[in-house]
Amino acid sequence: MTAKPAAAAARSTVHGYPRQGPNRELKKAIEGYWKGRVLAAALEETARDLRRSNWQQLAEAGIHEVPTGDFSYYDHVLDTSVMVGALPSRHRAAVEADALAGYFAMARGTQDVAPLEMTKWFDTNYHYLVPELGPGTVFTADSSKQVTELKEALALGHTARPVLVGPITYLLLAKPAPGVAPGFDPLTLLDRLLPVYAEVLADLRAAGADWVQLDEPALVQDRTPAELNAAERAYRDLGTLTDRPRLLVASYFDRLGEALPVLAKAPVDGLALDFTDAAAANLDALAAVGGLPGKRLVAGVVNGRNIWINDIEKSLATLGTLLGLADRVDVASSCSLLHVPLDSSAERDIDPQIHRWLAFARQKTSEIVTLARGLGRGTDTIAAELAANRADLASRAGSALTRDPAVRARVAGVTDTDGRRSQPYAERAAAQRAHLGLPLLPTTTIGSFPQTTELRTARADLRRGRIDTAAYEERIKAEIQEVIAFQEKTGIDVLVHGEPERNDMVQYFAEQLTGYLATQHGWVQSYGTRYVRPPILAGDISRPEPMTVRWTSYAQSLTSRPVKGMLTGPVTMLAWSFVRDDQPLGDTARQVALALRDEVNDLETAGSPVIQVDEPALRETLPLRSADHADYLAWATESFRLATSGVRPDTQIHTHMCYAEFGDIVQAIDDLDADVISLEAARSHMQVARELAEHGYPREAGPGVYDIHSPRIPGVSEAADLLRKGLEAIPAERLWVNPDCGLKTRDWPETRASLENLVAAAREVRSELPAS
Repeated sequence: MTAKPAAAAARSTVHGYPRQGPNRELKKAIEGYWKGRVLAAALEETARDLRRSNWQQLAEAGIHEVPTGDFSYYDHVLDTSVMVGALPSRHRAAVEADALAGYFAMARGTQDVAPLEMTKWFDTNYHYLVPELGPGTVFTADSSKQVTELKEALALGHTARPVLVGPITYLLLAKPAPGVAPGFDPLTLLDRLLPVYAEVLADLRAAGADWVQLDEPALVQDRTPAELNAAERAYRDLGTLTDRPRLLVASYFDRLGEALPVLAKAPVDGLALDFTDAAAANLDALAAVGGLPGKRLVAGVVNGRNIWINDIEKSLATLGTLLGLADRVDVASSCSLLHVPLDSSAERDIDPQIHRWLAFARQKTSEIVTLARGLGRGTDTIAAELAANRADLASRAGSALTRDPAVRARVAGVTDTDGRRSQPYAERAAAQRAHLGLPLLPTTTIGSFPQTTELRTARADLRRGRIDTAAYEERIKAEIQEVIAFQEKTGIDVLVHGEPERNDMVQYFAEQLTGYLATQHGWVQSYGTRYVRPPILAGDISRPEPMTVRWTSYAQSLTSRPVKGMLTGPVTMLAWSFVRDDQPLGDTARQVALALRDEVNDLETAGSPVIQVDEPALRETLPLRSADHADYLAWATESFRLATSGVRPDTQIHTHMCYAEFGDIVQAIDDLDADVISLEAARSHMQVARELAEHGYPREAGPGVYDIHSPRIPGVSEAADLLRKGLEAIPAERLWVNPDCGLKTRDWPETRASLENLVAAAREVRSELPAS
């Protein structure tokens, strides 16, 4: 096909760009600031250098319009709370005394003041800080960050577009502040918030902004008529301002649905829509509403969430259709490139053939520029790029890596019986209590213990050949011995080996499974300064040999108390990887589940009485549209049961979830048929315990009483009070005591103190229970 040139040259842009720098310079500077080794001025200089470098990279690649305001020290939703003056009252004095220190106090808390709640950004693994609002909230504009970053870009000669979280999404993401009635609806504050956005827009216009992007991803979810009316009112009011830049309203992650007509008719100047596979319905929906006459359309045809190369011909066909639906069509990523690593060219250890299939942020910007050139000037101008792209796509489709007949035959042979425990929960629970002999309110941890500098150094030394395998394993043994001894001394009832040998809860397993690829530099922000390297799920999955049995068995040999075997579940193995896009996710999940089933069975055979299969991503992977929920939850819960149902009744199966909204998947949690579930609950004040009780959840649960994403050490009384709240919803014979999540990111001093307080709290509350 030869596309005709567009009437006006197509332009290119992105919604956002990775923040961390090629060597995670931002992480190192921020953590140095927290430890007092880096001054605030030096941190700010590092941030300016990274912004300058990002814009320069985009401009040199050929991107016409760079985003500003997407850069953040911690989280862009927290930045929005600062921008609109929605500071929690408990943090206001700290922010006024030192804005930067106060900002981090809101994110991380202090020993005396709790942080904002943290949860997942839609269906991604990025975490945002939840705004706290109430009837008394007073918004005030503070556009200093947004204006400063815009001026930086303009001074460097870039065409720049500030990117802000839109007012509707901001309010829909918010929760009632502590002490506010749970039924309070933050959206009732819209009329109070819009004048603040108007002031920020005027400030940006005065600073030189031609366009401003307002992100409204919440509008791709199911929205009520009242919420749609609020969106209509918001963009009517903002669109009719006299002193404003041109407005681009952006949505992504899914189809816009019933909100599309609302935004198409609004007096704004353009829309940015996702046209990748998950949101392909936007194309027909846009045509059905008559397109965007007189408006700009920013077409997200390059997937900003996955790392596979773009199908250039397919994207050009989509873009060609869109040319008839708007006055101006620009080419973009589907969402911010925050969700992918920076540069695949840094990966030296990936097979060259497979390397051709990959596109990280820098490669995606090149794809966007190529598509814009082909759309605007005709495909003859990109003939070489098209030929190379066809060859790379064909290479992947025909690769033996992507299909293993033995794996596919095993999946095809799965029966319903394979996904069911041999006895119902009540009978299993009795057998497990007799087997384990645990007290009421048993204590445990989620799995990992602090990953010390010494451990990371030992892994690096092994990779670089500075120590041999024997020396490395002696270091791991010593760490396990220390962790077991500490837990026994502290009085924890069900122990863990601490996972000292594991680099990441997904990557560790991916490196031992066929079909996965690991990166060396593929860092992606999860929250704050926490970066992960998601592995790449490239082909069919199998387990060549046991992955965890050796170290779990060693830990069990050191104690008479039960030690949990620790695995990552099939849904999380997908969610925290870059998944293949050439087959349904459910098919891939079953492959992973069967590999894990072998590991679960081997752990039981080796003597593990308790096995935990973590699924923290079960909720975050839930599709954004309710019409898609049933199919997802069916294969997601089936894959968990497939992984865990081959054990004896007296083997106790645990699972774990954290930092998500669980209320709408409680039935799915029930359907997992795990014997015990531990969940995040400390920041949300035991909300999940109440949700489990309302559902009538019949199994054991451990809503966390220790928030591990903050450096705070919870006192005995604080943990005990949370535990008492848990007992209001869950009876003592089914309630466990544990932290919210693993302890990998914490230091040993705070870990020791916090777990000692947790055990003391359990003993205190246990003593208050009536004698049986």
